[in-house]
Amino acid sequence: MISGSRLILVRHGETEGESSIRYHGRTDVALSELGRAQMRLARRAIETRRGDGTFAHVFSSPLVRASEGARIVAGGSAPIVTIDDFVEVHFGLFEGLTADEIRDRYPDEFARWNADRFAPTYVYPAGESRAGFTNRVERGLERMLARWTPRDHDALLIAHRGVIRTIVRKLTHQEPVVELGSIQILHFDGGWQAEALDLIDHLDNI
Repeated sequence: MISGSRLILVRHGETEGESSIRYHGRTDVALSELGRAQMRLARRAIETRRGDGTFAHVFSSPLVRASEGARIVAGGSAPIVTIDDFVEVHFGLFEGLTADEIRDRYPDEFARWNADRFAPTYVYPAGESRAGFTNRVERGLERMLARWTPRDHDALLIAHRGVIRTIVRKLTHQEPVVELGSIQILHFDGGWQAEALDLIDHLDNI
């Protein structure tokens, strides 16, 4: 990538399935009206910061909450490349449940999850391991960067919390919180640096 290139990562907005409180991983839930509003505000914030709303490439998870978010943030006519490896982690038995519901239905698994959830060896019951998820996302990152050629400029990715945290950690060794509709900006100038993490001020008026 040329000096000054940026990768702008946006987490999808709120969904009809209440992604603010429910663990939707592989579950393909659509954006709610609130989520669409969050994506429009993210687009406006990015345009204000960059002075431009166009990107050399637009990437997305294939799940509809991310791909629709990408269309809103990048504009309806922007070509979007979906990367299957950027699907959120498979939560297994926890899919679609709140933390309270997980605790009530699977108390033993809930306790193990709270003790070990960030361990690479942790495996969601009937779901995906942390190590497997990390390896998958990093493969997707390699595919994305291979399409983003050295003569290109800024790129946009709309994805999920776990995916964005994995990418930011891999490239900058930092780990943002990544709230719904938040923006992360990474800058490449011979190496990757975090220009801005966890930008959420644009969501204040919702």
